Amino acid sequence: MESTTFTLEYALWAFLLGGFSAVSLPMGSMLGIVWKPKPGITASLTAFGAGALLAALSVELVAPTVMAVVGQGGEFATGDSHQGDAVVSMVSLLAGSIAGGILFVILDHLLNSKGGYLRKAATTITYLRQRRKKQIEQMLHRLGHIEFFRSIPPERVRMLVDYVRPVSFDAGEKLFDAGDEGDRMYFIEQGAIALSVNGDEFKTLGAGDVLGEIALLTGAPRTAQAVARHDTVAFELLKEDFDKLRDVSPELEAATKQIASQRLDELQQHHDRATDTAAAQWAQQAAETLHGAALPTVHEVRLAAQEHGGAPLAIWLGIFLDGIPESFVIGAGFLAILTAKLAYGAPALTAVIPYTLIAGLFLSNFPEAMSSSIGMKDQGWKAPKILMLWVSLMVMTAIGAVVGYSIGAEVEHTVVVGIEGMAAGAMLTMIAQTMIPEAVHLGGPNVVGLSTLAGFLSAVAFKLLEA
Repeated sequence: MESTTFTLEYALWAFLLGGFSAVSLPMGSMLGIVWKPKPGITASLTAFGAGALLAALSVELVAPTVMAVVGQGGEFATGDSHQGDAVVSMVSLLAGSIAGGILFVILDHLLNSKGGYLRKAATTITYLRQRRKKQIEQMLHRLGHIEFFRSIPPERVRMLVDYVRPVSFDAGEKLFDAGDEGDRMYFIEQGAIALSVNGDEFKTLGAGDVLGEIALLTGAPRTAQAVARHDTVAFELLKEDFDKLRDVSPELEAATKQIASQRLDELQQHHDRATDTAAAQWAQQAAETLHGAALPTVHEVRLAAQEHGGAPLAIWLGIFLDGIPESFVIGAGFLAILTAKLAYGAPALTAVIPYTLIAGLFLSNFPEAMSSSIGMKDQGWKAPKILMLWVSLMVMTAIGAVVGYSIGAEVEHTVVVGIEGMAAGAMLTMIAQTMIPEAVHLGGPNVVGLSTLAGFLSAVAFKLLEA
């Protein structure tokens, strides 16, 4: 049976509203392509958008259902059939919100594993930090088998993590020659390094081995040539950073003097079971002191992008995942106002616009697209490709608004509220998981707090247009 509130004209209105709320995506993208603002400005805009989106969620999605549950005096009323329906809708909203948040986290994780984390600075930082932390923890277990590093107290391992840097070498690339200054040591993560003297290869080091420690400890020149046998990934510790660690740790200084007096073959002997146990305990204690790793460099981000051949599609799907809930609630919000206005006759378009919702989405989309486009440009994306991505998402948001309007016009109100709850849960999870952390990272808590408040109040103020 065809709904009295569904017509092609109203579907077109929903499409226009969805497109208008998302037109800020290509606008923000174009700005991000031609201008890279200071971090504080990006943080302010992102937090402002987060606040506006929070207002849209609170005023347009949650408030109507809550107000239907409580009486006019603000007290919970029972015994009325309409009140019973309102309670059912409230439960549907809560259940939908929980489901939406969980679903968002699961889908976001799946897309991130395919390269979708590259869509935003916050998700990129979080993903690469977690990955590097795992790498560091693995390396700590390897370092724990070296008595020298076990001399560093676990509480000082934070400094070690900050100073150790990831490096990579192509097959055949030379690390150093015999006689070179010993200015760094390496901890091999994967691959192989061949050592030779006068052209005669005498040893190959692999994953977990340490290279260059004697020259670093003693200050003597390199005694052999080191060449990468295969593509190799390692961590390096510069001598100047090693000396900083030595200055703040008496235990490290004592161990340095002891190990410097030992011969190279003594460092390569296999440790007994007791040593293995001590190494495992040290690595566990050290890992527990980690609270994140250093921020990823542009080089690390580009390498990560190259690892995922399907990253562009995953990025598009990731951004689309962020926008799906928004597009649906535009249509549903439009339908709610339209239904109320139809009781008094055919309304004009301006009379059925959910201003707070549209404003919140418009204001949040702009900084999101701007900051993401800046990151995409840093990853080597071309401007037309970036812009096309955001234009396509604008169109998809407009279509999603029509879908939201159509579904809402055909199904029970409780079901619509439940779907709106899923959208609200997903959007709130997205705000807390990506937008706010990115803003705090770029601008600090003070900037984020005030900008979020400004965005929240600005979106709420648009409610005056509906009066």
